[in-house]
Formats: sequence, structure tokens, C-alpha cells
Amino acid sequence: MTDVYATAKPGLRTRLGSAAAARARARRHERFRALTGAGAATRILDVGCGRLGLRALEPDLDITGVDLVDRPEYPGPFVRADATVRLPFGDDEFDLVYSSSVVEHVAPAGRAAFAAEVARVGRGWWVQTPAFSFPVEPHALLPFAHWLPPRLRRPYWRLGVAGAWEDVALLRRAELARLFGGGEVLAERVGPLAKSWVSVRRPR
Repeated sequence: MTDVYATAKPGLRTRLGSAAAARARARRHERFRALTGAGAATRILDVGCGRLGLRALEPDLDITGVDLVDRPEYPGPFVRADATVRLPFGDDEFDLVYSSSVVEHVAPAGRAAFAAEVARVGRGWWVQTPAFSFPVEPHALLPFAHWLPPRLRRPYWRLGVAGAWEDVALLRRAELARLFGGGEVLAERVGPLAKSWVSVRRPR
């Protein structure tokens, strides 16, 4: 399993964040398999795959990676494309579209197009994103950072683990539900708090 904080600033917060993220990803993946029914015969498109994406957890599944930049190290079929413009695939070409912690990096103006492409090329989907309501911003590991306006968030961001500034706009449950209207929105919780939202639709 890849470390989501591998490129973060070293320190106690990063070590704790890495351990917590690994546990959360393991629980999320168990839920992914149970709710989507993904298996050896399932054709999966991983949008925003990064270096490994879903392949880090499922190296034997039929997964095609998509990202905005070239990923020469990606161990499988890969296409460079922008899901907010057009994915080079036919309607319903994949059984399932997977996207983990990606949509919050898409500018709000492009999210409807992103969601439309996910729904167009896949007969089902699994889209996960950190919850705006959770008090710790997960990229910088800073409390309340995402609740501040960008002019205040930017100098505060330097105190976090993320390094370079990025104007990440986390989603509320209602926004995810509106974007992916055919899916069920589920919460990933830490105690009573929703840490992430997942929109899921089993392949139809």
C-alpha cells in the first residue's frame, strides 16, 4: 500500500497522518469491494490514478489509469487525459470508474463536467472525497484550514505538512450528491464525524 504522505514534510504529524491514512484506506477498500462487487471480470477506470492508485491495492484487477500528467511508472494501461474536458473512451466502456481523493482538486467550475464524464464512460462508479465538515484539512493536516477564505488559508498552509500551496476546495455531502445524482452517498466516519464522503453506484 502506498503512503499518501510520502512526499509531505517529515515530522510527527506526517507519521501519525500516514498511519491513520493507511488504516482508513484498508477499511475503505474492504467497503469498496463489498459495495461494488469488483472482481477479476470487472473493467475499471481509475481517474486521477497518480503513480499507482487502485493498483496499489488490487494489482491483479483489470484497471486502466488516467491522469493529467504522464505516469511512465504506472504498472498497466494508462492514458493521459483531462476528465473535465473529455475522456477518450466510449459510453459505458468500463464497468466501474474509480476516483479516490481527486474531485476536490478539480476547480469547482469543472466538477460538473468531471462527474458527467465519470457517469458517461462507466456503468457504475466509486468516487471518494474528504468531507468539508471534518475539522482537520487532510492534505496539510491543519485544523480548520479549509474553513478559512483563501487569503487567510494561504499563509496558514505553510504551517502544514503539504508543502506547496494548493487551493483545494473540499466538498460538502450535498455537492457530491448533486454531482453524482445516480449514486448513493455514504460517510466514512471517525467517531460521530464524517471524515470522507463516497458516492457509489454498482455497475448497472
